[in-house]
Formats: sequence, structure tokens, C-alpha cells
Amino acid sequence: GGMWDEQDGFFYDVLCLPEGGNQRLKVRSMVGLLPFCAVTVYNKELREKYPEVTQQISKFLSTKPELTAFIHNPGKPGQNGRFLASVLNEKNLRRVLTVMLDENEFLSPYGIRALSRIHGEHPYILNVGGNEYSVSYLPGDSDSGMFGGNSNWRGPIWMPVNMIIVRALINYYQYYGNDFMIECPTGSGKMMNLYQVAEEISGRLSSIFLKDKSGHRPVYGDIKKFQEDPEWKDYILFHEYFHGDTGKGVGASHQTGWTGTIARTMHLFATMSMEDAIKFSKASALKVPQEESKSLKKQNKRNTALPAKSLRQKEE
Repeated sequence: GGMWDEQDGFFYDVLCLPEGGNQRLKVRSMVGLLPFCAVTVYNKELREKYPEVTQQISKFLSTKPELTAFIHNPGKPGQNGRFLASVLNEKNLRRVLTVMLDENEFLSPYGIRALSRIHGEHPYILNVGGNEYSVSYLPGDSDSGMFGGNSNWRGPIWMPVNMIIVRALINYYQYYGNDFMIECPTGSGKMMNLYQVAEEISGRLSSIFLKDKSGHRPVYGDIKKFQEDPEWKDYILFHEYFHGDTGKGVGASHQTGWTGTIARTMHLFATMSMEDAIKFSKASALKVPQEESKSLKKQNKRNTALPAKSLRQKEE
């Protein structure tokens, strides 16, 4: 079988065995969420401009009934005549989201974990050649050196994949609009559309760097100097990844290359309303006004600590 498990409503890694068979490794990990991120929306003008692409896709799918029964119908129009290319149809999208938005699984107070929290009490165990191997939930530092240094994908929050998840949710929202509502968090009774879910995840990610009610930033954990020293407390470090339960920065502390994208996410939801997201195309909805863009470039030249400045402004 493939990665999709119909009984669980989730994707898993597949181990291909030497004798030709295969076995699903039922670890609830980011592997199960990345196929959900394989999505894009496009408008009817694009279909009309490149009709040969639509024809080729239709011809290919006509010979793959087992595929069309699973994926979203790319020829079905949604909000404002948009079309959706997605690995998941609506039914299976809901099943994956139900797992992702469960606070006992992936949804942390600080974003989406790389591995489900259920593996804390229920590690996945695999026996191979008389040897037992296990995968358990490790929200912070790795307990093994096999991943190269302290790189740990077994529980912490990684900004790059969270950004991809937020992007995917906005794409789905531009297609489904307010017709698609999902419980968030799972079991809470609170219903949200997919823009609101994206905004909720973004807010949780942002809270890693913002001061909590006690005036402390989760990113700095119990490091008193960074929490209280006036010379340090407002200079934000962009760690490699973050503790899945506390939000504390873990790994390399200067991983601005991808963790700095949190500034763009804050800006996105501060400038793009839910109405804009559904009304305009992606390019229009996400576009930074020309004058604002020029202003930001000038500020960047004068102040290399712009992300920290933006965070302080948000707190105020």
C-alpha cells in the first residue's frame, strides 16, 4: 500500500522491504502533514491562458480512476471561480486537520510539533532482525547523536514547516472560503474557517518571541540574563527549533535564515484581512504596498535588528 492509511485518515512513512513487500511505519510525524501542504489555487484566467495544460491533466487523470477517487477534483470551481490542485479531497483534508489540530497530538501552544505528543506515552516500536527500535516524543533536545549534532525532528517546533502549513491553509481558504469550517482545537467546540486556523497557528508561533503575562519570552526559557537583563532582553534570538511544550529555543541560536520568517508571518496577518484573502488573488492579497516596501528597505539599511523592533511594536 501507499502512504495513506484509510483507517487512521493519515499519511505514514512506508518501509520497502528487500523481498519486495512494504510496511507502513505508523509514526505520527511531519511526514503525515507534508502531503496536506501540496496545494495551490489558480483562477479561471490561468486555465484559459494555458488550455493545453488543463487538457493534459484531464487526459492523464482519465486513465487513473484510483487517483481521481482520492485527490480533489481539479476541475471543480470554488470561491470566485478559483480551482484547487490538492492531494487531499475535502473528506480526507478534514481527517488530517482533525489530527493536526489536536492539542494531544500536533497542536502545541507554540505551533505545530514535528511529532505527535501521543508518542510520549505510546512510542512506536519496530522489530527488525531481532532488534527493537523505538520512536518517542522528544519535545526538546535529542537523546541521540545519530541525527548530526542536536537536530531533533521528534517533537520540537520547526519554523520552516510551520510556514508551509500556514501557506497551505491560506490556499485552501481561498478555494473553500467560509463554507469549510473545522473544530480548532480539536474537541474544543470552537469552529473556525481555514484563514482563522492559519491565523491561530501564526499567533501561537509568534507567542514564542512575545512577552507572556509575567513579562518573560518563552524563547528564552529559564535563562535569567536574557529574560531580565536590559542589555539583552529585547534582542531576539532566532533559534533553529523550539521546545514542543514550552516554546524554549533549542539548537543553534542564530538560525535567522528560516526562523526569521516569523516577522513576515506577523506582517502577513497584520496587513491581509480575511476578506482580502477571499476577495483577491494570492498575488494581490499578499502584496506589500509599494511605498511600504520602500520604507522597509530603508529601515533595514539603518537598523539590522528590524525583526526585534517589530516584535516590540507588536507587544506594545
